[in-house]
Amino acid sequence: MDGFRRGDLAFDVRDGGPPGGDPVVLLHGFPQDAGAWDDVAPLLHAFGLRTLAPDQRGYSPGARPAGRAPYRLRELTADVLALLDAAGLRRAHVVGHDWGAVVGWALAARHPDRVRTLTAVSVPHPAAMARACVTGGQALRSVYVGVFQLPLLPERLLLARGAAPLRRLLHRSGLPEATADRYARRMREPGALSAALAWYRALPLAASDPVGPVRVPTLHVWSTADPALGRTATEGTHRHVDAPYRLEVLDGLPHWVPELAPARTAALVARHVADHG
Repeated sequence: MDGFRRGDLAFDVRDGGPPGGDPVVLLHGFPQDAGAWDDVAPLLHAFGLRTLAPDQRGYSPGARPAGRAPYRLRELTADVLALLDAAGLRRAHVVGHDWGAVVGWALAARHPDRVRTLTAVSVPHPAAMARACVTGGQALRSVYVGVFQLPLLPERLLLARGAAPLRRLLHRSGLPEATADRYARRMREPGALSAALAWYRALPLAASDPVGPVRVPTLHVWSTADPALGRTATEGTHRHVDAPYRLEVLDGLPHWVPELAPARTAALVARHVADHG
């Protein structure tokens, strides 16, 4: 499949690997797209796994509704359920990075019947994250989230001079220059950056949409040089998983785990799938 629909929204999907292999859904974060998994997916195919990597809501050109309410977590998880339905899959292994991990946490907590295993890369369980913002210093690392709440200003700043500030920010945070340039160019598409930022702007609506405990086998991957995500929430995540759980720490690696460590990422996912598939 190269896409699916949910209502009036059309999503692009990269579907690869052996058609009969165990399905693995790969969910990207901000400001990535399904291409974040381009170096990971072929390695998973070599392990006999099928991969489905969608450009998520706001990133697929045909799925950019206006406003922040359409980007509530319940809508983001419903998109993944629609992907599974369109692919004829009752369950799949779910792997998410950054915001994709948040969607994975919520999907596993609310729909454990559809998730065989969860691999959450970089971002800890949302409840652990919230607690760390109060007691563990995470709030200072997340100041940018507050800036993103401002209307229009983040778009103007990041997209100035052909998105040069966004490109520079991504490159300085560890992404290769070519990858940073590609993501920045995607964000210059009409409405793309506003739609991507709407994920953050919908966060104030999350109080009525909490993520509960996860009851599927879970692997959490965290890198020590990630400037946005500290150790406190990572180490507290196990309290929110009522199932086999493992934390894998990658020393010295910045935030962009799928792009910078694809072989390590694929090996960890394949092992997790094999252990609990």
